[in-house]
Amino acid sequence: MDEIDRIERRLKLNDVRVLMSVVQAGSMNKAAERLATSQPAVSRAIRDLEHAFGVRLLDRSSTGIEPTECGRAIIKRGLAVFDELRQGFKDIAFLTDPTMGELRIGCTEHQASGPVLAVVERLTRRHPRMAFELATGGALRICRDLAERRVEVAILGMAEPLDDEGLEILQIENLRIEKLCPYERVVAAGVRNRWTRRPRIELAELVNEPWTLSPPDTGLGAFAARAFRTSGLEPPRATIISLSRNVRDKLLATGRFLTMMPNYSFMHPARDSSLKALPVRLPNARGTVVIATLKNRTLSPLAELFIKSYRADVTP
Repeated sequence: MDEIDRIERRLKLNDVRVLMSVVQAGSMNKAAERLATSQPAVSRAIRDLEHAFGVRLLDRSSTGIEPTECGRAIIKRGLAVFDELRQGFKDIAFLTDPTMGELRIGCTEHQASGPVLAVVERLTRRHPRMAFELATGGALRICRDLAERRVEVAILGMAEPLDDEGLEILQIENLRIEKLCPYERVVAAGVRNRWTRRPRIELAELVNEPWTLSPPDTGLGAFAARAFRTSGLEPPRATIISLSRNVRDKLLATGRFLTMMPNYSFMHPARDSSLKALPVRLPNARGTVVIATLKNRTLSPLAELFIKSYRADVTP
C-alpha cells in the first residue's frame, strides 16, 4: 500500500492523457499539436509517468512510437478512468436536470428500427431535451464496442442454442448479460409479394425465390443458411446481401424479394404495415433478446432509465 500511495501522490491524470495521445498519434510532435502544447512538455509528462511507475512505457523506433506491455496496461486503465469521469459529468447533468442527457446505445439495425426506436421515441416525447445515438452493426461488433466503452448499453438478440457468434460474445471480458424476452426469426416479405396470400408455406417452395439476406458471417446470415440445410435443402443464392435494414426494406417493398429477420423487427412506433411474416416453419428459430452492459462500469442515470423503459415497454 505504501508503494501505491507513493504512485498516487506523483501521478497526474493529464500525464495519462498525454500518454494516450502519444500512442494514438504515433509521435510526440503530433501529440503536442493535438494537445496544443509543446513537444518538451509532452516528453516531460511521459518521463514523469515512467518515473512514477518505475517502468518504461514507450518504445521508440524508426517507424514511430509503440507502447510497451506496461504502457498498454496503463492505457487500458486510463480509458476506464476517463470514461468514468465522463459518466460523472453525465450524472451531474442528469441530477441537476433529469429531463435531459445523452446516451449511446449499440444495437442491430432490426433493434434500432424496432423496439429500441419505440422506447427512444416514447422517452423523447416526454423529455424532448434527451439525446440518443444508435450505433448499429453486427451483434459481435456491438459487444466489442461495449467492452471498449464506445457504447454504454447494447441491445441484441442471441440464438438458442447459442451459435458461434453467441459463444464469441460470451468470451468477451467483463460483459453482464441480462435476458429479457424470447423472439423468433421469420421469413418476411412485402405485402405485395404473392406468397403473402398463402395460408401455409413449406421452406422448400421458396428456395428459388429472389432473396436478400444478411452477410453469412453474421448471426442472422448464418442462421438463414442453417435453416435451409437443417431442412435438407441447399441455401439459396442471395440476389443481394446487405447488413442494411433500409436496403432490404426497399427490396421487400417491390414485392419480389424474401428475407429472414427477427420478429421484433415489426415493432415500431408507427407499426409498419408494409412487411408481413410468412407462415413458414423454420428450425431452431427461437432466440432471446438481451441487454448487455459492462460489469465494472457504473451506468449513467439515463442508461438506467432507458433500460427500465425497455423492460416496461417491450418485455411481455
